[in-house]
Amino acid sequence: MGKKQGTSTSVRDALRVRPGGGIPHEPRDTPVGPKSKAQAAEGLAETGAELGRLQEALWVEGTFGGGDRSVLLVLQGMDTSGKGGTIEHVFGLLNPQGVRIASFKKPTPAEKRHDFLWRIRKQVPTAGLIGVFDRSHYEDVLVVRVDELVPPAQWEPRFDQINEFEAELAEAGTTVVKCFLNISADEQRERLLARLETPEKQWKHNPGDLDVRAKWTDYEQAYADVLDRCSTEDAPWYAIPADRKWYRNWSIARILLETLRDLDPQLPAPDYDVAAELKRLKENDPLLAGEAG
Repeated sequence: MGKKQGTSTSVRDALRVRPGGGIPHEPRDTPVGPKSKAQAAEGLAETGAELGRLQEALWVEGTFGGGDRSVLLVLQGMDTSGKGGTIEHVFGLLNPQGVRIASFKKPTPAEKRHDFLWRIRKQVPTAGLIGVFDRSHYEDVLVVRVDELVPPAQWEPRFDQINEFEAELAEAGTTVVKCFLNISADEQRERLLARLETPEKQWKHNPGDLDVRAKWTDYEQAYADVLDRCSTEDAPWYAIPADRKWYRNWSIARILLETLRDLDPQLPAPDYDVAAELKRLKENDPLLAGEAG
C-alpha cells in the first residue's frame, strides 16, 4: 500500500496571503503536501472521504439542527486558471444537495441598476451549505478597473465596502474562504493553445480571452491590490499555485478540510428515544407481524 499523503503542516498557513507580503509562492511551486500527480490523487481521495463526512454534518446541522453556519468559497483567477476544474474535481467529492454554485458573468442591465453587491448578496449560502462563487464581487475591482468601465473614484471605495461585507458574513455565521488561482502567463498560453488545437475543447475558447491576455500586466497589478487590501482576519486570501492542476485541486480541498475541521459541525441529537425505537423495530415490526399472521 502507498504511504498516506496527509500533511501535518497547515495548508492555510502555507498559502495564506498576508497584507504587504505579496504572493507567497510561484505558480508551479508545491510548497506543502504532494510532490507528484499520483501522490495528489491519493491524497485527494483521502481528503474527500473526511470532507464528505464533515460536509454532511454541516448540512444536517443547518437543515435539521437549527444551526446558522455555512461556508463560502470564492474562486478568482485569470482565464484558464481552473475555476471550473476545481469545482468539478473538488466538489465532485461532496453531496450536491449541500453545495450551491453561483457563476457571476457580466452584470445584466437589471443588475446594473443596483449596488454592485446586490446580486452577490442574493447568492450567499444559507445555513448548512457550502457556497461556491465562480468569480465574484471582486470583478468590480478587477475588470471595471482594467477596462476602465468606471472611474477610480467609483471602484476605489469598493475595497472597504467588500471588507465590510465579508465581515458581516462572518458575523452572521458564514466562513469566507477566498482562493486566488495563480497561473503563469506561459501556462495560460499552453492551455489556450490546447483549447484552439483540440476540436473537443474549442467550445471553451472566447476570442475575448486573447484581448484579456493582452492586459496581463494590468491584471497582475489589480490582483496584487486585491490580495493586499482584502486579505483580512475575517476573510483571508489564499494564493493557490495553479500551473499544476493536480496541486491546485489538492490544496483547495485541503483548505476546505481544515476549515470544516475548525468549524467541527455536529449532528443533532435525536429528539426521540433511540432504545424504544430499536425495540419497536426488533420486537414489533409491523411488516414482520403481518407476515406472521
